Amino acid sequence: MSHPNIIFILLDDMGWRDIGCFGSTFYETPHIDKLCNEGMRFTQGYAACPVCSPTRASIMSGKYPARVGVTNWIGGHTRGKLIDAPYLHHLPLEEKSLGSALHDGGYQTWHVGKWHLGEAPYWPEHHGFDVNVGGCDMGCPSYGYYAPYHIPALPETGPEGEYLTDRLTREIEALIANRDPERPFFLNLWYYLVHTPIQAKPEKIEKHRAKAKRLGLDKVKTFEEGEYFPCEHKQHKRVVRRLIQSDPVYAAMVESLDDSVGRIMEALSAAGIDDDTVIFFTSDNGGLATSEGSPTCNAPLSEGKGWMYEGGTREPLWVRWPGRVAPGTVCDVPVTSPDFYPTMLEMAGLDPIPEQHVDGLSLMPLLEGGDSLDRDAIYWHYPHYGNQGGTPGCSIRSGDFKLIAFFEDGRLELYNLAEDVGEDHNLADEMPELAAELHAKLVAWRESVEAILPEPNPEFVPWR
Repeated sequence: MSHPNIIFILLDDMGWRDIGCFGSTFYETPHIDKLCNEGMRFTQGYAACPVCSPTRASIMSGKYPARVGVTNWIGGHTRGKLIDAPYLHHLPLEEKSLGSALHDGGYQTWHVGKWHLGEAPYWPEHHGFDVNVGGCDMGCPSYGYYAPYHIPALPETGPEGEYLTDRLTREIEALIANRDPERPFFLNLWYYLVHTPIQAKPEKIEKHRAKAKRLGLDKVKTFEEGEYFPCEHKQHKRVVRRLIQSDPVYAAMVESLDDSVGRIMEALSAAGIDDDTVIFFTSDNGGLATSEGSPTCNAPLSEGKGWMYEGGTREPLWVRWPGRVAPGTVCDVPVTSPDFYPTMLEMAGLDPIPEQHVDGLSLMPLLEGGDSLDRDAIYWHYPHYGNQGGTPGCSIRSGDFKLIAFFEDGRLELYNLAEDVGEDHNLADEMPELAAELHAKLVAWRESVEAILPEPNPEFVPWR
């Protein structure tokens, strides 16, 4: 097929090590691992933000979240020593979304799963998608993963007690079976899992509970209580860090995901289009490791969702394209969420839209065996308090070095990620010239994208 089908699988809150091919020894993902090994695995794939909506906006726009104006998970707001910066609560219709670009290029466009980029006037069908299954303003399945779901864009047609991931996969199987075979399709598959509530099938939970006991994980220290939260609404709670991957319910959720990926591959094979379909797999932010039950662990990365450290933004990422991407290949070049937009346009044989995907670079040079991209740095801007213990900040990754600037106190932290992936040794005092150089670049970038900064909270009274 000259114009391949494209499936973009985006997980919610899946951490860098939450699948077997990225190092998990507890979670079981044989279907995902097989596909990863048939394509290219990116060891330094990044989400554009440590929380969901901004990353999703960056994927759809090809821009950094700060440039789009969506810098927090939509609906989120809190304060501490600082007041959260204001942000847009939707993906503007003025953005020519990835869905619109592929639709205009002749693709059938389907969105399935979580959206969380605004209320009804900004749902997927208003951003170029022919079909919308389950995409609305909800950030998680608030009523749980079992039917009835009460998700506005998902009719309650399944049996009571049906598992949400299975339902979405059943919808995908029908879309593939009933597609127009004369036109390629773009499936924007944004599963709701593994976001809270952490719920899974009982038989899978028991399987992984027994496994944890067999491995002796039930006798290993699981959590470590840390500092008090820096935000007002959690000021009397402490950050609780998970130290190992051992939660049987979370593991069961991951296994259900893997089952669904296997079903999708069976549907592609049954339709005879397995080799004509590109598959991307990644996550919108790091694993939930420090709060809300702390169901996973991102070690050796530091922290997780909601934090400026690697655990908050480094994600599992692989791309499979039979006949074009060599199987079993590994890429160590840092890449980020805005890159997906121009990459898919090039894959589809469509002209780039440089005025739209201004922050993204096509990954095709890497997928075809190259070892670099023409980019000096990658940037992040998160002027908010995460629900997970992080504080407002921004950061820059240039070469092996990463600098984080925290807004509460202005401190800088500098890390050599090639030698210190866990961000344990702050080099800012040892390498002041490099820290100053990177900080100047970061400030200049913030100004160029008109990034909004948090303001001091005049009512702040330290509670600890």
